Amino acid sequence: MLRITDITYAVEGRPLFENASATIPTGHKVGLIGRNGAGKTTLFRLIRGELHLEGGSITLPARARIGGVAQEVPGNEVSLLDTVLAADTERADLLAEADTATDPARIAEVQTRLADIDAWSAEGRASAILRGLGFEAEEQLMPCSAFSGGWRMRVALASVLFAQPDLLLLDEPTNYLDLEGALWLESYLMRYPHTVIIISHDRELLNRAVGGILHLENRGLTYYSGNYDQFARQRAANRAVQAAAAKKQEARRAHLESFVNRFKAKASKAKQAQSRIKMLEKMETIRAPEDAARTVFSFPEPEELSPPIIATEGVQVGYGDTVVLRNLNLRIDQDDRIALLGKNGQGKSTLAKLLSDRLAPMAGKMTSSNKLRIGFFAQHQVEELRIDETPLQHLLRERPAEGQAKLRARLAGFGLGADQADTEVGRLSGGQKARLSLLLATLPAPHLLILDEPTNHLDIESREALVEALTAYSGAVILVSHDMHLLSLVADRLWLVSDGTVKPYDGDLPSYRTLLLSRDKPAPKPEAPKPKRPSRDAILALRAEARKGEDRVKKLNDMRDKLAKKLADPALYEDGKKGEAEVWQRKYAEVMDGLDRAEALWMSALEKLEQAEA
Repeated sequence: MLRITDITYAVEGRPLFENASATIPTGHKVGLIGRNGAGKTTLFRLIRGELHLEGGSITLPARARIGGVAQEVPGNEVSLLDTVLAADTERADLLAEADTATDPARIAEVQTRLADIDAWSAEGRASAILRGLGFEAEEQLMPCSAFSGGWRMRVALASVLFAQPDLLLLDEPTNYLDLEGALWLESYLMRYPHTVIIISHDRELLNRAVGGILHLENRGLTYYSGNYDQFARQRAANRAVQAAAAKKQEARRAHLESFVNRFKAKASKAKQAQSRIKMLEKMETIRAPEDAARTVFSFPEPEELSPPIIATEGVQVGYGDTVVLRNLNLRIDQDDRIALLGKNGQGKSTLAKLLSDRLAPMAGKMTSSNKLRIGFFAQHQVEELRIDETPLQHLLRERPAEGQAKLRARLAGFGLGADQADTEVGRLSGGQKARLSLLLATLPAPHLLILDEPTNHLDIESREALVEALTAYSGAVILVSHDMHLLSLVADRLWLVSDGTVKPYDGDLPSYRTLLLSRDKPAPKPEAPKPKRPSRDAILALRAEARKGEDRVKKLNDMRDKLAKKLADPALYEDGKKGEAEVWQRKYAEVMDGLDRAEALWMSALEKLEQAEA
C-alpha cells in the first residue's frame, strides 16, 4: 500500500502540496489527474525519493520495487529485445551466475529461482510487449541506434512493463504512442498484476484501465473510486452540494449581521446581539468552489469554397524512387471531418505531407481549389518554436502589420494570457507551447486543418475545448491521434492507411478497436474439408452460451467494482484490521483471476458463434 501523509512541498516559493494525504491500496490502478502545472510529475519524483519533502511522509511496503519510464533508451548497438530483457535485473544476474557457479547447492538455488520467476519464457514475454508497442519481429533484433528518439521511448516503456515493478509510475505514456499502441497499452494495464499510478489526460484510458482517480487540486489530493466518468459525476455533485451550503451559510450570515446592526445599540437587545456576534465569530466559512477560467480555443473562420477542395486520381507518392502510397482516389470537401487510422510506418505522415503540399505526387493527378489555405500542426513544430522568443514575438513575425492589442487578443483566445504572452517559449509548459503552435497553424483561417497528435501535453479541459472548437470550425479537418475520445467526437469519416494505399474504413471506432485488440491472436489452423454448417439449434445453443459468458463477465465486473470500493476505504487499514484487509485483498485477487477466465471463455464462445454464423 502507498501512503501519502500530510505532505508539503514548494518549488521556488510556490506551494504545490500543503498537508496533502492519500492512500492507494496494493494492486489498484489509479489515474493521477490535475491541471497542467499542478505538480503531478513532481509527486512522482517525491514518491521515487528524487526530491525531499518539506513536511509529511510517503511510505511503501518494505522492499517494494518502484518503476517508471526512463527519459530515453540510449542509442547503442544492443538489440531492442536484449535491452528489454536486461530490464529484469534479477533474471540477468541469475543467468550470469548460472554460467559461472560451481557449488552444486548454489547452482540448485539459482535454477530454482529462475524457474520461480518464469525466466525461460522471458524472451517470449518481452517480444510480445515490443510487438504490442509497434515493433515487428525483425525490428526487435535491430540495434537501438537504428531508431529515432520517439521509438526509443517505446523501448523504454517496454522495458519497465517487462520488469513488472510493484509500483508502476507512468507519466503520459501515450504521448509517444500511436492509436494502436495506446489501445494495446490500455489492454495491458488492465491485466497488470501490481499497483499502477498513471498521469494521463486520455479519457478513454482513464475510463477503461483504472479503477480509481487521484485528483490533485488546490495543493491537496482527493481519491475517488471508479473511472474518470464516475469521478466527473461525483465531483460535480460534490461541488453542487458545496455551492449550495455556501449559499445557505451566506444567507444565514447576512441575517445575523442584519440583527446585530439593528439592535447592538439597544440595551434591551444587547444580550441577543452579543450572542449573534459570537455565533458569527464561531461560524467556519464554507467557500463556494472556485471555477477555473474556462479553457477555450478560437479558430478564425475561412470563407466557403466550392467542393471538392482537394481531389486525387490514381496518385502515387513517396520519397525518391520509393513509392509509399499508390492508387489514391480521394476527395475532401470543406465540411469533412476525417480520422486517419493505421499503424505507424504505413504512410499517415506521407499522406498528410501530400495533402498539405509538402510532398508532390510521383504519378497521377491531384487538384485543389485555387484559394485553398491549409493549416498544419504536428509535434515537431512544437519542438521547433524559438525558445528564446515570446509568443507575442512569434505572432509579430507572422503578422507585423497587426497591432499588439489584436495579437494579444489572439493569444488570449488560445488560453495564453498577458503573463504567458511575454514569457520566453523555453519557460512555457508543454501545453502552453502546444497552444501557441495551434494558434500559428490556424492563424491564416485555413480551409483545411491537418492535425497530427494535437492533444499531446494538453490537459483534459483543453482537450474538451479543442473538441468544441473543431465542432464549430467551418473548415475541413484531418486528424491523426491516439485520443479515441477526440476521434469519436470529431471525426465522421474514417480512412484506413495500410498496405500501401488509403481506403474508407466501413466500420466505426469501437469495431476498429476490437480489430486491433484481436489482431495478435493466433490464426486458426486451416482445416482440409470445410465443416458442415451447424444446425439452427446448434447456433441457438452457441448464442445462449455467449450470453451466459457475457452475464458472467458483467457479474464479476460488478463484484470487482464493489471490492475495489471496499479496498479504497482507508478505515480498512487502521490498526488492528490487518487480517480483515488481507481477506478482502484475497477476495479481490480471486475475483480478478475469475474475471480473466470468464473473459477468455466468453471470447471463445463468441469466436465459435462467429464461425458458425459465417
